[in-house]
Amino acid sequence: MGYCVFFCHDPKVLRSDRPGIGRDGQCGTCVVGESLAVQGDTAPPIDFLRLGRLTSRRFITFKGENRKTMTESVEQNVNSHSRPTDLKITDMRVAHVFGAPFRAVIIRIDTNQGISGYGEVRDGGSATYALTLKSRIIGENPCNVDKIFRRIKQFGHHARQAGGVCGVEMALMDLAGKAYGVPAYQLAGGKFRDRILCYCDTPTETDGKTMGRRLKERMGQGFSFLKMDVGIGLLREVPNAIIAPPGMLQTQSVMHPFTGIQITEKGIDHLCQYVAHVREEIGYEVPLAVDHFGHIGVESCIRLGKALDQFSLAWYEDMIPWQFPDQWRRLTEAVDTPTCTGEDIYLKEGFEPLFEPRAISVVHPDLASSGGILETKKIGDRAQEAGIAMAMHMAMSPIAALASVHCAAATENFLVLENHSVDNMERWSSLVTGLPVPLIEDGHIAVPEGPGLGFEGLNEDLMKEFQRPEYPGFFEPTEAWDNERAHDRLWS
Repeated sequence: MGYCVFFCHDPKVLRSDRPGIGRDGQCGTCVVGESLAVQGDTAPPIDFLRLGRLTSRRFITFKGENRKTMTESVEQNVNSHSRPTDLKITDMRVAHVFGAPFRAVIIRIDTNQGISGYGEVRDGGSATYALTLKSRIIGENPCNVDKIFRRIKQFGHHARQAGGVCGVEMALMDLAGKAYGVPAYQLAGGKFRDRILCYCDTPTETDGKTMGRRLKERMGQGFSFLKMDVGIGLLREVPNAIIAPPGMLQTQSVMHPFTGIQITEKGIDHLCQYVAHVREEIGYEVPLAVDHFGHIGVESCIRLGKALDQFSLAWYEDMIPWQFPDQWRRLTEAVDTPTCTGEDIYLKEGFEPLFEPRAISVVHPDLASSGGILETKKIGDRAQEAGIAMAMHMAMSPIAALASVHCAAATENFLVLENHSVDNMERWSSLVTGLPVPLIEDGHIAVPEGPGLGFEGLNEDLMKEFQRPEYPGFFEPTEAWDNERAHDRLWS
């Protein structure tokens, strides 16, 4: 007697209590099935994790003759991934990636049941941020995402220093979803949308008309939300456009309020003409956000913001550092365009000084700095209470992009997600397997329905092409971090 393992795609069958593994080529309940394994008088070994990646649905049971024999035989071969309560973390390894689109560290967390979860340290961050956490999570059940997060979050900080904690959280969500056979957004409470709107960054052109044509090309690629840079970088060669103390135009380490840099009226006029030329090319029906104004004080920001208000821009991003909520409130109350910041803030508590006085119009967390999927959803929910929309910063590989997609799907006041890889989209998308290439279609990413973050695996051959000689290892052993210990308690 031959047996065929079938997965039924019929939603009605999935709600039935009778779907099963059929016999002699017949689906247990209907004919809308997919043959996944064949032949044999006893059930073949079944890798339920592989099947889960293929189907992202719950599996179906036996029916018919010899049900008991078949069930016992299958249970002997069932992959123990289906026992999430016994899941334990056994290892953490990393791989360095360059040019996807920037420098990143990919995390892989392994378990005692053969499944692995993937995360990513924030672009420009260090692998040490993640590896220092390894001894603190070994032996833990990765499905206890919040428990582990509460233990390790003290080792993160704002900006890139949060990368280890956030990357681990992404990997835990990936593992928990795989263990239970559900997408990560389901672990965050379900989804509000099936597709995630993306906005594209576009390299700067010094001429406004040329910049407008480049953005017009983005629109032709299907993007309906755009962003460009407008700031003192466009004024370096314009006489009498910038006032700056000696050396301040060359430094990147002095915060905006302390540089003494100002934009003159001539400089403001030049930037307004630049944006006008862009708008002439792309029109006014597509949202256009602006960023990278330079390290100028809040007074120059207000003067420039008022002048640019006429162009109905989507938001002014990071005009001043997020650490100065009183200045953000001054700016927000002075201009008629939404203000936006948040990509370097860690944990929901870090956002509260901006939320409580409604000092900004749009919050802009980067999931790889803000705390991972669950914490960023909490940030979005708190922003919603304050009447603030949530856009998301993202300049990393498809792993962090997909983590952001699941968070965006689960957050009601989500607006739009950033992408920096538009000019290399097919190669970037191909770093992971099991999802559409390109990942962005018609300016959107479809929310994956596969378990965890939703991709089947890594394209290791392609990923190795993104390596550099100074970082030759690819998920090499990290035993040196196995026994790192400290008295981590924050109270006595």
